[in-house]
Amino acid sequence: MNLPNYFLADLPPEAVLSPAMVTEACRTLKRNRAQYLAQRSTASLVGVLCDVAEAWLKPDNAFRRLALESGPEKTGFSQATLQKGLDNFFHQFTPENFHALLVQELGDARRLDRFVACGGDVPVAGVSGFGSNRAALAVGPELLVHIAAGNLPNPALMSMVLGLLTRSAQFVKCAHAAAFLPRLFAHSIYDADTKLGACLEIAEWHGGNVELEAALFAEADCVTATGSDETLAAIRLCLPVKTRFLSYGHRVSFGFVAGAVLHGSHTRQIISRAADDVVAWNQLGCLSPHVVYVQTGGEVSPEKFAELLADELERREQTEPRGELPAEHAATIASRRGIYEVRAAHSPETTQHWCSRNSTAWTVVYEADARFQLSCLNRFIYVKGVRDLTEALQNAETVRGQVSTVGLAVPEHKLEELAAQLARWGATRVCPLGRMQNPPLTWRHDGRPALGDLVTWTDMEMG
Repeated sequence: MNLPNYFLADLPPEAVLSPAMVTEACRTLKRNRAQYLAQRSTASLVGVLCDVAEAWLKPDNAFRRLALESGPEKTGFSQATLQKGLDNFFHQFTPENFHALLVQELGDARRLDRFVACGGDVPVAGVSGFGSNRAALAVGPELLVHIAAGNLPNPALMSMVLGLLTRSAQFVKCAHAAAFLPRLFAHSIYDADTKLGACLEIAEWHGGNVELEAALFAEADCVTATGSDETLAAIRLCLPVKTRFLSYGHRVSFGFVAGAVLHGSHTRQIISRAADDVVAWNQLGCLSPHVVYVQTGGEVSPEKFAELLADELERREQTEPRGELPAEHAATIASRRGIYEVRAAHSPETTQHWCSRNSTAWTVVYEADARFQLSCLNRFIYVKGVRDLTEALQNAETVRGQVSTVGLAVPEHKLEELAAQLARWGATRVCPLGRMQNPPLTWRHDGRPALGDLVTWTDMEMG
C-alpha cells in the first residue's frame, strides 16, 4: 500500500521543512476547519470515528495490514504487541463510550453543538434541556497543536480523537522517526472522510528546532505536549502568553497484589494479569508498572510470585515477543542484570533474579528491599514484598505525586477502601491488575479532564 502525499510526514526523507511551510500548513488547517469542521455535529464526528475504528479491527483493512507488516521495523514493537495494543485501543471506540466521555467531561453530550441549560438554576421556560435561566456552550480551540512523545502511539492517536470532537484543526508534531502510526491513523480518517482529514496535519522533526517550532507555536491557540519534565519546561518558555498549554510529564506506575488473592488456580490468573501489564507496549508507557508489590503472609510468597512471573514471561516471549532493541537499550538491561547477578550470588536471601537466555527479552528481579525502584523497562520488572499497601506507599514516597496508575489484585470487599487510600496518597488512576496499559476512553489523563481541559466555556444568562 502506497500512501498519498496528504501530510508533511508523507514527504520523502530528503525533504527539508521550512518555517514558511509550517505557517502555511497551519493557516490551511484553519481555513479547512472553518469550511469543513466547525459546524459538524458531535453525532456525525462520533460516527466517523467509530467507523474508522471498526475498519482498523478488520484483518483485511489496508491500514491495519500496513501497520502490522511494517510496524515492527518502523516502531520496534513486534507484530503481536502492535496487534494487541491497537486492538485494545480501537475496541474502545463505541457510541456508548463516546457518549459517556462527553457527559462526564461536559455534563451533556450536546454541549459542543449548542447551548444547553445548566442545572441548579431557577427554571425559565423555552431553554434547551430542563428549565434554567443559564445555559452553556463548550468551544474548542481553532488550532490545536500536539507535541507527541515517541515511545507509544496511543496517546497521540487519542489526542487527535479529542481534537476532532472539539472541532479543532490539528497539527501533530511527532518525535523524529515516530510518525508512522499517527500518520496511518490520519490517513485512515482522510480515507473515511476527506473533509475531516483535511483538518489534520502530521509532521515529524527533531525536538528543539527553534525556527520550526516558533512558526508552529505562533499559530496555535492551544498546545498539548507529552514528554520529560525538562522538555515540557523548554516548550513552555517558547509559547506566546495567550497560548493555552497542557503538559503531561514524567509519570510512573506500580502494582499491588494482596496475599489473600493468591491461592489455588487463582494464582495463575493473577500472574497472567501481571504479565499482561509488563508485556503491553513493552512496558514503555507511563501506565506500565516498574514494581509489583506482593503482600507477605499469603500462600504464595513474593519470591515465589517472582519465579512464577518469570515463567509466564518466558511463555509470553514465544507468543508475544518483545522485538529487537537498539544496542544501547539492550546494553542498559545487560548492565542492570549484571548488578543483580552479583547481589543474588552474595545474598540470595534478599535478592534473586530470572532472565531470558541469550537475549534481553525479559527480566524479573526479586528484592527484599521494598523501596520503589525505577525499571529500565522493556519487560524488566521488580517484585518486592510488603506487609500491606501502607508499607508499599511508604516505600514509594520518592515518587509520590508522579504516580499515574496503580494496578490492584485484592479481595473485592477491600477494593474501595484501598482505592480511597491510594487516592488520598495521590495516585490518579486505580484499576485491576492486567488493565494498566488499557485505560477506558473516559480516562482522566493524570487526573485531569481529557476534553474539559481543551474547551472554553461560554455562559448565556437570561432574564
